Parts: sequence; structure tokens; C-alpha cells
Amino acid sequence: MIWCVLMIGILLSQSSAHPGFFTSIGQMTDLIHTEKDLVTSLKDYIKAEEDKLEQIKQWAEKLDRLTNTATKDPEGFVGHPVNAFKLVKRLNTEWSELENLVLKDMSDGFISNLTIQRQYFPNDEDQVGAAKALIRLQDTYNLDTDTISKGNLPGVKHKSFLTAEDCFELGKVAYTEADYYHTELWMEQALMQLEEGEVSTIDKVSVLDYLSYAVYQQGDLDKALSLTKKLLELDPEHQRANGNLRYFEYIMTKEKDTNKSASDDPSDQKTTPKKKGIAVDYLPERRKYEMLCRGEGIKMTPRRQKKLFCRYHDGNRNPKFILAPAKQEDEWDKPRIIRFHDIISDAEIEIVKDLAKPRLSRATVHDPETGKLTTAQYRVSKSAWLAGYEDPVVSRINMRIQDLTGLDVSTAEELQVANYGVGGQYEPHFDFARKDEPDAFQELGTGNRIATWLFYMSDVSAGGATVFPEVGASVWPKKGTAVFWYNLFASGEGDYSTRHAACPVLVGNKWVSNKWLHERGQEFRRPCTLSELE
Repeated sequence: MIWCVLMIGILLSQSSAHPGFFTSIGQMTDLIHTEKDLVTSLKDYIKAEEDKLEQIKQWAEKLDRLTNTATKDPEGFVGHPVNAFKLVKRLNTEWSELENLVLKDMSDGFISNLTIQRQYFPNDEDQVGAAKALIRLQDTYNLDTDTISKGNLPGVKHKSFLTAEDCFELGKVAYTEADYYHTELWMEQALMQLEEGEVSTIDKVSVLDYLSYAVYQQGDLDKALSLTKKLLELDPEHQRANGNLRYFEYIMTKEKDTNKSASDDPSDQKTTPKKKGIAVDYLPERRKYEMLCRGEGIKMTPRRQKKLFCRYHDGNRNPKFILAPAKQEDEWDKPRIIRFHDIISDAEIEIVKDLAKPRLSRATVHDPETGKLTTAQYRVSKSAWLAGYEDPVVSRINMRIQDLTGLDVSTAEELQVANYGVGGQYEPHFDFARKDEPDAFQELGTGNRIATWLFYMSDVSAGGATVFPEVGASVWPKKGTAVFWYNLFASGEGDYSTRHAACPVLVGNKWVSNKWLHERGQEFRRPCTLSELE
């Protein structure tokens, strides 16, 4: 009996996918144009087939009229020498031409185009990544499956719906990850849409098969039994469901006997059923992080708010900013987070994006053990690195950062440009290397990351905030602005309150670029203090 239940775990997981592959908005827009091109090619193919059928139809109608006349007086018809000649000619030549026309494959152009474009198509890994992004958004922004399925998201311009088959596929992705909580949610959504009469390629039996097992895995035996009986009403011969039914009934009978024995013996305690819910993951501040992403974070007290100001900043009397000072706004006090308004122009943004787009690849992080760059599942975005010598705009941006921060950018890392599509995120992390990561930036030879400068190069319709879970700060994207903070105290010690994250993009597209400034070269620009925490 146990075998029957366990077999579903094997049979329902025949296909597995690579985790967390991400496609940027830039690549997604390219896919839109690719699909448009394919649709145009498909319509050309349809037109060619229609033209071909029209020729065949005209030929058939002409011969239909001719043969109707000929069959009324066959001898008289072929008695005419011209008719006799044309009959021989048609049968010997024209019917062969018609045969060639019928056999002519009009799909060559379409198939050729499809074959060329297929190399740019998403694969199974991309599809799984897109599904995981939806599930990630569901959790972060407290969205129910019906809201997502109906496309009722804030800030959407192009509303879209999920079919029952789409919901079923999302449930299957969760299932392959042994995420039975989300499997249940999405299978229930698929079932609800089917019961509302939606026409679909999937059936209720398949949905109930997954759903009953997911519910069982979460410890709700009563519901699993009920769903299994519902499945058997639709398909009484379902082998696995019949085996599961016997097993569930056996387990329930056994539990009743155990509970009865426990009630007879007060010293025995009843077992607490397994509670359903989202599995606990490795991220300790998950709840606080997600609250901040939703704008439900810690609110600063009025006394602290009064200490935050807006000001004009001339970069310590820098000639470039004396006549046109930068607009500065305090976003947070500890750690001090400053936003610069109108600090990068739309034209500069487009140049930076154009330079970065051809190079966008899966974003990397520093491996604390090896000190080398590597991909990580907690950072889901595409990024590219731009050096100052590549374009005058990049060089000008670098100098602007130096002029406004007073820090030397010659030892900084190259300008990193990142694109976060829907579901793109960077979970809570530190920009600086901790004491247990002494070799994190050894290859650079420029010391630790003393400060972070972050440009927002797009507005985001919903989501995409930069949040600091340790202190409860949320900084929302605004195109043309930049935020700046120190990762290290003046003493060189790390400021652990700067742990931050990039929230998932719920709706829209997020472009940012950042500059990590390092310790070397700042000795006289930001002198050390005697106190560790200053």
C-alpha cells in the first residue's frame, strides 16, 4: 500500500529542470520581435497555401464544367478534333502539372525561418525559471493564485490571464521542487477554473492526482482522502488512486485506534498533525524582507524624520557643481543613505543601456571561499560591466561619482549595469567582505568595498525596491536618481546595518547601474578614526 502512494512521487516527477535560470527584459523584448516575425512568416505560409488551394479550386471548377458537358455526349464531344486533342493533352500534361502543384510544399520558407529563430527560443530551464519567478512574486507580495491568474496586478498596462493548463504547469514546477504548499495552491486554482467550465487540454483527473498527493505530503489526510474519492468518481479504474484510497483508509483507521488508546491512557499525548505552510528556508530575515518589499516596513519616528533634509550639494566646492549643485535628499539616517536627484540624464541612460545590452549575462557574486565571481540562486538578474575607456559617457559618469562622493574611483570596480525582469531580485546580502571572507577581493588588490553608488535607470510599475532589513529602510526606484551609502565605518570595520536586497520586480522592468568603491586611494579622502564604529 505504501508503494502505491510513493509511486506517484516517482511517476509525477519524470521531468526535472535546472533551477533559477533568468531571462532579462531586454531578451524578453527580443523574443516578442522574434515571435512577431514568426507570425508574419506563418501568415505568408497560410497565404501561399490559400493561393495554391485557390489555383486547384479554379482548375477543379473548370474541369467540372468541362466533364459535365463531355459526359452528356461522349462520342459527339471527342468527335470534335480540338476536344480530342485537348483531352489527350490534359491527361498527359496538365494533370501531371496539377499533381506537382498539389505535392508542392509551401511550408519551406516558414520552416526555414522557424529553424533559424529556434536557436533564440527559451528552453525548459527558462520556462521553469519563469514559473519560479511567478511563485516568488506570489510569496513576496502576498498574492493569491486567483489574483495572479486573472492578471489583477498593480500597474499593469496589458492585462493577461492564466489558463487552467498554465496553473497546472505552475503546480508541476512546484511539485518537481518538492514544494507541496505551492503545488496545492496552483492545482486548486487549475481545478477551480476547470469546474467553472473552462475548456482545457488538461482534465480534472490529472489535476486531482497531483493535488491529492500534495495535500497528503502536507499531512492533511482527511482532505487527501476526499480528493482521492473525487478522482475515483471521475475515473473508477485509476490504479494509483485506488491504491492510495486503501492506504489512506488504513492510515486513518490506525490513527483512530492510536487516539482511542491514548484517550484511555491519560499519560499518552495525542500527536499534533503536521501544519501546512510555506517551508522555512535559509533566509533568516525573510519575513521582514518581504514586508519591506510590500511597503509594510518599520516606520521612522517623527523625531528621526525631522533630522532628514533635502539640500543642494556642490561636492565640497567642486567647480563642476558650484553653479549647478546636485540635489541631495536624506533617505535614512543610520546607515546614512543619500539620494541624488536628476543625477543621470535620459540620454546617458540610453547610451549605458545600449552598451550593456549585447553583453548582458547572468549576474555573478563574489564567492567568499574562492574570491572569484560565480552565479548564485539568490541573485536573479542579468548584468554587464562597462569600463571608463569604452565610452566618454561612462568615463563622465565615473568622474561625477568621484566629484560628488569625494572618493577616488580609480580603484573602484567597473560600472556594473543590471537588468531585473519580472521576478528579478537580489536577496539580502552585504556588499563588503566580512572578516570570515579575507580573500573576497584579493584578486583586485584594492581592499574592501568602502561604499556603494547605485543609479536607478528606470521607473518600476510595481515592486523592485532596495530594502535594508536590518534597519527597516525601503528605497524605491526613481529614474534619473542615485543612492549612495558607506559599507564600512571610517575605521575600516564593516557596517552590518547596510545589509540590503533588491526586491522582486512585480510589474515592469528595472534597470540599475552601480559602482563599488574600494578602500585603496581613500586614505586621505576619508581618514580612519580611533573608534571602531565611527
